[in-house]
Amino acid sequence: MKQEFTLSIYSENHVGLLNQVTTVFTRRHINIESLNTSESAIPGIHKFTIVVFTSREQVNKLVLQIEKRIDVIKAYVFTADEIVHQEMALYKVKTETLLNSNEIERLVRQYGARILEVTKEYTVIEKTGHKRETQELFDKLDRFGVQQFVRSGRIAVTKLKDELLSNYLKKLEKEKSLLD
Repeated sequence: MKQEFTLSIYSENHVGLLNQVTTVFTRRHINIESLNTSESAIPGIHKFTIVVFTSREQVNKLVLQIEKRIDVIKAYVFTADEIVHQEMALYKVKTETLLNSNEIERLVRQYGARILEVTKEYTVIEKTGHKRETQELFDKLDRFGVQQFVRSGRIAVTKLKDELLSNYLKKLEKEKSLLD
């Protein structure tokens, strides 16, 4: 049975690693729904946050394949109830439309969005939330003519007390010191 999974992949930042990681998904015919990469809290280590819809069996195989990549330090898989996640969306509307409609201002307040920039030509609105929420606001704003719309990939933290990667690295360090 297919369900949504969020993968957290930690690696060093090397050219071509993104291609190597996405090739694992391609070979297994699994579509990436969302992808975000950024520096992690640990210097020199980057984090990939990837959302997929697949079976538990397939996602476990994916993680094993990804961890075989030389530059990948560790990969974890989470279900929606094991993480806190958000996305960010930006909406660009004509300022003239904004000034002529109290409805847009009401929607901004109702959806907990905020106005980032106002010029004579356009206004940029920002909304953070789950994909459903950012899409719902787009659908309502689009009645007034959204000029541009973009949504980020998912970012997520676990609900666990400890950072899994930090614990993993401490374990590796301890094992290394025992071998020395």
